Amino acid sequence: MASRGIALSKGDKVFNVCNVILMCLILVVTLYPFLNVLAISLNDSTDTVRGGIYLWPREFTLKNYETIFGYSTLIQGFKVTISRTIVGTVLGLLSSAMLAYTISRPDFLSRRFVSKFLAITMYVSGGLVPTFVLMRQLDLVGTFWVYIFPGIVSAFNVFVIRSFIDGLPYALQESANLDGANDLQIFYKVILPLCKPVLATITLFLAVGQWNAWIDTYMYNANKPQWTTLQFELMKILQSTNQGGKMTNANDLANQMAQVSPESIKMAITIVVTVPILVVYPFLQRYFVDGMTLGAVKA
Repeated sequence: MASRGIALSKGDKVFNVCNVILMCLILVVTLYPFLNVLAISLNDSTDTVRGGIYLWPREFTLKNYETIFGYSTLIQGFKVTISRTIVGTVLGLLSSAMLAYTISRPDFLSRRFVSKFLAITMYVSGGLVPTFVLMRQLDLVGTFWVYIFPGIVSAFNVFVIRSFIDGLPYALQESANLDGANDLQIFYKVILPLCKPVLATITLFLAVGQWNAWIDTYMYNANKPQWTTLQFELMKILQSTNQGGKMTNANDLANQMAQVSPESIKMAITIVVTVPILVVYPFLQRYFVDGMTLGAVKA
């Protein structure tokens, strides 16, 4: 029996070869910066000053990471950052999804007004000083909830989720209503299961934003060690290395800093703050593209 395989033309073969070469180049360009940062972070700091570290540490050591984790309040910063990331992501996702579902309902009479009000907040903000005064009047300064409440609702996230919900057949909600389901039951049992792609996308946005935030710690909780965050503590460590190890504490951090170069510390800090997000991303990647393409095509 003759083979039914289709022979590729010379042009197709050339295209396939060029495509493979191009993809390999893109892979190298994408991975090289991260591998270079990892190699420098694992290399002896005095040897790093010589340069020439590319994909593999020349003199392997964990001294850079020992220096970072020797900081007395870093563990507390880890705990607070993980807590704010989990709590802020869950509450932000639920609040944005519930508001998006509300303004997507045709029978909600104020949907146009609420949508315009949310859109205005994307272009006009109260400013830094009024925001700080508001947080102080609400007694949020010096508390954990100052990380959560100010960003619990994002207009951008609401519009993305609402656009996704608008693309779902409204007949699903009508049929559930005829079966006796109330609005909350429709939301949790019909809408949310169908919105997994866009919810995964918004989850990633919220988690990355909470994980990388440090300016709110500087503004509201700089003098509250119990509410310090990982990013804020790493920023202080980085400043101390740039100043030649002048900052001191009970753990003789300055003496440790004097033994390492700022470049090594920078790379180790980069790895510490990047790896947790890289670990989470593969679990959401399957939904990420669908959520962006389907949830952002409508306004």
